[in-house]
Amino acid sequence: MRRIAICISFAAVSAASCAQTLSPPSRSVYKCSANGKITYSDAPCLGAQRLDIEPTRGVGGREGRDVQRERQREMIAEAIRPLTGMNAKQLDLHGRRMKLTPEAQRECHALDAQTPATEREEAQAAGERREILKVNLLNLRQRQRELRC
Repeated sequence: MRRIAICISFAAVSAASCAQTLSPPSRSVYKCSANGKITYSDAPCLGAQRLDIEPTRGVGGREGRDVQRERQREMIAEAIRPLTGMNAKQLDLHGRRMKLTPEAQRECHALDAQTPATEREEAQAAGERREILKVNLLNLRQRQRELRC
């Protein structure tokens, strides 16, 4: 019975996310510095600092449809949390990854472990080793973006 409820819940959330024509915007922003100029982008760059952002939810009590949909997804996720054990962000990630091929899902899972480890190692490294790790980190982030992890 519990499995059926979980499947129905995931189907409802997946259907709601499939109904949207655009993919959700990235909440990771990269702060890039080149030639003394700082830029911000959703695409990774060499030596980028990753920033996690939360978009605004309207001004003066006015909300757009996208914010209303996001709040609805959050309420659904909270209602089924006892069944799934996932919060809204985890459920969105799971729903997005369900659309990927099994190979891409496995690669995303591996990248989930490699990227933070490489970020920590790069932060502690110095000299030539740090430059090599910056390139490795850029490649990992670009691959995550290509796969739509």
